[in-house]
Amino acid sequence: MTPPRSAFDASPPGGRHQRPGGAGSAVTREWNPVTLVRSRFQHWWQSRLPLSDSVLLTQRNVYILPTRPGFMLALTLMVLLVASINYQLNLGYLLTFLLAGSAVTGMHVCHATLRGLAMNLIAPPAQYAGAAAIFDVQLTNTRRSVRHGIGLSVLDAPGTPGSRHWAWTDVPSQGSATVQVGFTPARRGLHRLPTLTAETRFPLGTFRVWSIWRPAAQVLVYPAPEHRPPPLPPGEPRSGAASAAARVQGSGDFDSVRGYRRGDPLKLVMWKKAAKADEQGNGLVVRDAQHAQRHELWLDFARAGSLDTEARLSRLCAWLLQADRLGLNYGLRLPGVEIKPSGGEAHKRQCLEALALC
Repeated sequence: MTPPRSAFDASPPGGRHQRPGGAGSAVTREWNPVTLVRSRFQHWWQSRLPLSDSVLLTQRNVYILPTRPGFMLALTLMVLLVASINYQLNLGYLLTFLLAGSAVTGMHVCHATLRGLAMNLIAPPAQYAGAAAIFDVQLTNTRRSVRHGIGLSVLDAPGTPGSRHWAWTDVPSQGSATVQVGFTPARRGLHRLPTLTAETRFPLGTFRVWSIWRPAAQVLVYPAPEHRPPPLPPGEPRSGAASAAARVQGSGDFDSVRGYRRGDPLKLVMWKKAAKADEQGNGLVVRDAQHAQRHELWLDFARAGSLDTEARLSRLCAWLLQADRLGLNYGLRLPGVEIKPSGGEAHKRQCLEALALC
């Protein structure tokens, strides 16, 4: 699968480039030199920030600039000052300097809202590709006053302003608050968490104070399971066993799963399917232990169909989850990796990690 071009890709001559997808789906866009320069500068600047899962905001990593209302307030104050000087209005002077003092006080309060705040990241668990990876960030306030209106978000991708999803909170005095931030990893593998930004405009909204944070934690992304996978592959005879391979039923169950017989041990009953049984017990299924002992379920990359690599891994992931739901022991074969048949949550995670890192 060809990855989409980013703002860091060089554009072809003529100022236009075409996304992959063929002539029938040609989509062009203008090459913007301002966006390109901004993106490269932002990438260079972020690469100089240290990687850490905890950060203390100080005057060295907290930035402040006026907002649009702040610029409008400054323009209004200039007009009031000029009018007061021109017409010698004492009340005009009073109003101008009163508003200017309020703006300066608001700037100090706004900067102090972030300054001194400690942020600690709690790494997220592994996720499937295409699903939102949500992680927690704990904000700790050591001072005796409440910090209001603090927002956290994933830093904007270049050229996509306004697409952030903010998580807002107030941090109590000498206490802590936890906010949840999420992003959607597009591909499987081991990914570093995206760059985060913390922001506040409290109390007047005339100044924007923000900080940039690069977490060091990583998240493991499993392949996305295939929505409608084919039935599980047939079982393979155990090494040294001279018996035929188990066949797969239309529902994806092995022949080692049979109907319940009076006297069968309860530990062999597949209770996940017990809801289909009637009052007489018809519909209960159990594992045929003697049959299962002669066969092994192998989820093989080479037998996952004539698909590309990502589609095969998605099918293997769906088979793996299906076998785990049925309580079957299964093994996994990938190029250069072989995991012996087993069961349980630890084995499931081991196989999913192998699929993610393949």
